[in-house]
Amino acid sequence: MTESKSSLPWWPFLAADALFLALAVLLLCQGHKPLLGWEAVLLIACVAAGAWCCFFPFLRRNQDEQALAQAGLLADALNQFQKIDQVAAQITGATNQWREFQQQTEEVSASTKSLADSIAAEAKAFREFLQKANDAEKAHLRLEAEKLRREEGDWLHVVIRILDHVSALHLAALQSGQQGLIEQIGQFQNGCRDAARRVGLAVVMAREGEAFDPKLHQLQENAEPGEHAVIGETLAPGYTFQGQWVRRALVALKKD
Repeated sequence: MTESKSSLPWWPFLAADALFLALAVLLLCQGHKPLLGWEAVLLIACVAAGAWCCFFPFLRRNQDEQALAQAGLLADALNQFQKIDQVAAQITGATNQWREFQQQTEEVSASTKSLADSIAAEAKAFREFLQKANDAEKAHLRLEAEKLRREEGDWLHVVIRILDHVSALHLAALQSGQQGLIEQIGQFQNGCRDAARRVGLAVVMAREGEAFDPKLHQLQENAEPGEHAVIGETLAPGYTFQGQWVRRALVALKKD
């Protein structure tokens, strides 16, 4: 480490200063009165030399201290430069690490994008497959539903035909006037209607003397009822299936 004080000795300069001052005093005391020109010059030279010898160590010390201060500043600046070099090295290392991280990030991003595209393509293909399967299933269910509706219509038509035949049989029994036959056929008819009611098919009978309602009743051959028409008899019962009308009751109007 550089010393903070100058190593220049002071005693030679103090001795030389004392010697020059002694010469000046000697000239002043032993010289002519007034002093001659050369004596005055020599006196001034001795005083000036003594003053120089007195002040030179301080000047030299000041110069040395300034030099030491500048050296210290240079040393500090060098240390700062070294620190700057260290910081620059750290920045360079961090930059390299950032570049590597950025490169790895780009590779991961590209891999992720490729994976996402692959997943999107597979998802699209799967959606298309599901859509096709759904369309095929809907078409199959539509065909099955239409088939069931046709079968239900055929079944309903057959059951209504059977109930119509049972109603015609009961009407024939009523016309025969045989009470035992009427009771047996009536019980058979009630049993058939009760079985049909269990599957949602209900029989609707028109009552004699009831006002004609085109929503509930119909006439043979689409005849037009007159004003204030009244039902005389029921020719064929009407039917509702699960609350919906299948056929209105076929009636004959009471004649005035």
